[in-house]
Amino acid sequence: MTTHTPASPQPISPPPSSIIPEALSEDTQPIQPVRGAARPGLRPWLLRLPLLALTGLLLLMIMLALFVAAHEVRYAGRIYPGISSYGIDLSGLTYDRAASLLRERFTYDEQTVFTLRDGDRTWQATAAELGVSFDADQTVATAMLLGRGGGLPRDLAVQADIWLNGRSVSPVIVYDQTRADSFLQRLLPEINRAVQDASLSLQGTEVISAEGQVGRSLDIPATLGALRERVLGLEPGGDILLVINETPPQLWSVAEAEARLRAAVSGPLSLFADASSGGEAGPWTATPGQIAQMLEVQRVENPDGTAGVEVHLNPEQFLSFLNGIAPQLITSPQPARLIFNDETRQLEVLQPSINGRELNVDESLAAIEAMLFAPPSQPGATREVPLSFTLIVPPVNNNVTAADLGITGLVSEATTYYLGSSAARQQNIATAAALFNGVVIGPGEEFSFNEWLGDVSAESGFEEGFIIFGGRTIKGIGGGVCQVSTTAYQAAFYAGFPILSRVPHGYRVGYYEYGEGVGMDATVYSPLVDFRFLNDTPYYLLIETATNPANATVTFRFYSTDIGREVVKIGPRIANVQPHGPPIYEENAELAPGQTRQVEWAVDGADVAITRQVWRNGQLESEDTFSSHYLPWQDVIQVAPGQAPTG
Repeated sequence: MTTHTPASPQPISPPPSSIIPEALSEDTQPIQPVRGAARPGLRPWLLRLPLLALTGLLLLMIMLALFVAAHEVRYAGRIYPGISSYGIDLSGLTYDRAASLLRERFTYDEQTVFTLRDGDRTWQATAAELGVSFDADQTVATAMLLGRGGGLPRDLAVQADIWLNGRSVSPVIVYDQTRADSFLQRLLPEINRAVQDASLSLQGTEVISAEGQVGRSLDIPATLGALRERVLGLEPGGDILLVINETPPQLWSVAEAEARLRAAVSGPLSLFADASSGGEAGPWTATPGQIAQMLEVQRVENPDGTAGVEVHLNPEQFLSFLNGIAPQLITSPQPARLIFNDETRQLEVLQPSINGRELNVDESLAAIEAMLFAPPSQPGATREVPLSFTLIVPPVNNNVTAADLGITGLVSEATTYYLGSSAARQQNIATAAALFNGVVIGPGEEFSFNEWLGDVSAESGFEEGFIIFGGRTIKGIGGGVCQVSTTAYQAAFYAGFPILSRVPHGYRVGYYEYGEGVGMDATVYSPLVDFRFLNDTPYYLLIETATNPANATVTFRFYSTDIGREVVKIGPRIANVQPHGPPIYEENAELAPGQTRQVEWAVDGADVAITRQVWRNGQLESEDTFSSHYLPWQDVIQVAPGQAPTG
């Protein structure tokens, strides 16, 4: 609260009502002149002049004192002449009368109206509502103190100056700033506004956007300062501009990103692979709802402190979409199948290679985004985008030469015999062997028999025959495949390649012992049992296979570069021979009385070991021992029900 206040009033003592001269003493006698003492030549009236002057001065002082006393008596409790305030002459007025007149005269607080302005919005308040009031008592007290309390000489001087020149007392205006503050506080809900960045989001396929909003806050201290200056000067009412602090948003607008987002979900998007990419495929159509799930709306911060919004496809969701709708988009390259011409010593294409392709994510994504975020030609139209692919040419392709692959001639060969096999077994051997004809194994690559064999089923050309499973010879698809794996094993054995996986049969089979003898077989049963070896040379290995039904043979030939290896086979070493037991008879309802069918042939069990030494340039390069444990096997003869021997 601000006030204009004079010094505190001092008590005023009334002057004496009269000045009474001291009476002459009754005993006092008049002074009689001595005539005889008078100076010669001095006249008597001259002697009285000083006395008369003194007496006149004394009388003047007495009269002046009486005037002053009368003056003080008259204005005791009243305002001295010449004093005014707020345009009212207060001369001779009592305290109460002066205060009453001033109160009646002061209407500034109630009649003065200020208009607080914020742009086009206004609020009005009287000066009183903003804390302005008039302190008449303090103003009168100030007026009453003028010419008093400074001592008689000083007070008389001041009174004389006021009487001659006049003196105006400034009215004491009280400004209670807390009331103005309270008034402004009530305006805050209407004026203050939080800063708000622009926003952009998707709800399903609906685009939700909002522009940025400037933050506004009323600066109450600054506004009070402007108001204070006006009211303390008793200036007339009028506009007072509210001081508003504004805070700009970091993100003003999302209009550009919003346009991209609306374009993206404006209609379906069709993806396809054309013939130039390695084969036509598709189309696959993404609905606006699916597109919306693959979009990302991200806020980005700029170096200058502002912000922006980016809309783009989420690469991971994009790939997930492609992999989900079109797994055939990505194809593996298929190497060529080759044969080695022994006369020309060149390679010939047995089966052409097929280029693979893989999705070029960056180029496809760029093409999709270019179409997706472009303004649609018409609302709801389907947009078509060809996907981009990278062709993968296999190393072993139609154009490679023998020199390119390092294939110069035959390095190993193995032949096994299947004389006496059923027609189904012979067919399965021919089918399986053909799957390996022309296969090329790269330097440092593993050969997996099951990988190249593939699915053994009737659909892939295999027939039902006898297979060894669970310790028994039973009917199953693919009987005879082990004849092919055994032949491949023997070719790899004599080529000196490291054998990574080889499993012997459960019992000795006569087909596999022709030629190489016992212990040189290898069984397979996809996917559990496999035969694998490693091409540990720096050259490619070409495998050629052939079957000769007339001679009942299957042959594997390995072509590569001879690195000077010589293989020495030591064995077989047979131990722990276990004689087979007596024949086993089984009843078979398919047989008529007297009919018999032998399904197993007896063979002794044994442990067999074969050692392979690989020599190179006179040095022993490696030595391995391949062990086989064969169970004893009995004849199994099937008979009609009730025909089995009892003894």
